[in-house]
Amino acid sequence: MSGAGERPARVVRRPRHAVDERPFIVIWETTRACPLACLHCRAEAQPERDPRELDGADARRLMDQIAAFGKPSPLFVLTGGDPFQRPDLTDLVAYGTALGLRVAVSPSGTPTLDRANLTAVRDAGAIALSLSVDGSTPARHDAFRGVDGVFEWTLDGWRTARELGLKVQVNTTVTRDSLEDLADIAALVRREGAMLWSGFVLVPTGRGEQLSALGADEVEDVLHFLYDTGAVLATKTTEGHHFRRVALQRTILERHGETPELGPLYARLTARARELGLHDGERRAVRRPPMDVSSGRGFVFVSHTGEVHPSGFLPLSAGNVKHHPLGDIYRGSALFTTLRDPSLLGGACGRCEFNTVCGGSRSRAYGATGRVLTADPWCAYEPGSFPYQDELRELLADAATARPARAARTEGSAA
Repeated sequence: MSGAGERPARVVRRPRHAVDERPFIVIWETTRACPLACLHCRAEAQPERDPRELDGADARRLMDQIAAFGKPSPLFVLTGGDPFQRPDLTDLVAYGTALGLRVAVSPSGTPTLDRANLTAVRDAGAIALSLSVDGSTPARHDAFRGVDGVFEWTLDGWRTARELGLKVQVNTTVTRDSLEDLADIAALVRREGAMLWSGFVLVPTGRGEQLSALGADEVEDVLHFLYDTGAVLATKTTEGHHFRRVALQRTILERHGETPELGPLYARLTARARELGLHDGERRAVRRPPMDVSSGRGFVFVSHTGEVHPSGFLPLSAGNVKHHPLGDIYRGSALFTTLRDPSLLGGACGRCEFNTVCGGSRSRAYGATGRVLTADPWCAYEPGSFPYQDELRELLADAATARPARAARTEGSAA
């Protein structure tokens, strides 16, 4: 507990501006062209570029609209497919940087992830790179990505990016294939160095529909393992919004000297982490609080053709930037305003006392049920079951006025 008059550390952060007015992060799918065949691919990437893609002039108009949100500008992430498949990528990074945008790039692990290309985007003004690592060994990662050699290309690009001074975020897809490898991947990320490790909890969309679903109890074990790992490695989740619930619960339980009752997967991951010495050594001085940003609420995704979605994993369009300004779509579309109102949530998410800082994955709810406001099927929490409700209300009230740490403002993907 904090001492008298001492403000407790934030457990959950929120953007510095109202998320109904402007997003914290804008992700643009520059292209769907990519030489990989990843098992989970949301975009169902293809070898060639789509002629309907936003061209250079369209892209510059999009960046003008993002800059029009004002300062501090949203983080702008150029993703794909593989953005290095666009010959104008460096020019686009330079244009966004000149507008005052904070620009990050999320490339694929291919031979284009080389020193020349990384140097070019850095010199054009990119501040961060987001890379995917879905296995701790070449055999594991390359099998998931569908092409031999991807692990080594990714590792080489990762090391080069750090040498060039780019911040690196590492993303790992949490699937049936990667569950038992998560501790080894975390150890790899800690050894190689990254500003952030993000666990992406699978959403059944695109090629990901063919992968085996996880159980809610397994996801709970993973989220608690990620929380533990956050003591030594900056950790977040993507489409794992209930990680914010876990952070609040664990903070209160730690005050009482208690530990949660978790399942066998958590026990195995924890044991493996001990074997690897993952949780040994220097601890982080301040645990990185998760950011309260969700689909349509601080987060917006623009497809390669200009369609505006609350998330890249939620295939519902609120409009197209070729026809309507991004600001108008984000602020006023029925889809986005609905997603920003937790009182409209149904099922367990609607009853849950954590829904103002969690709300569950709307992408996963839609992918599993076809309904965007129903409960997240991969959440194991029973609303009202947490024993310390008075302390929880205090922390939730504090989270309602939370602000992000400045050091975290270059993240390459949303919570």
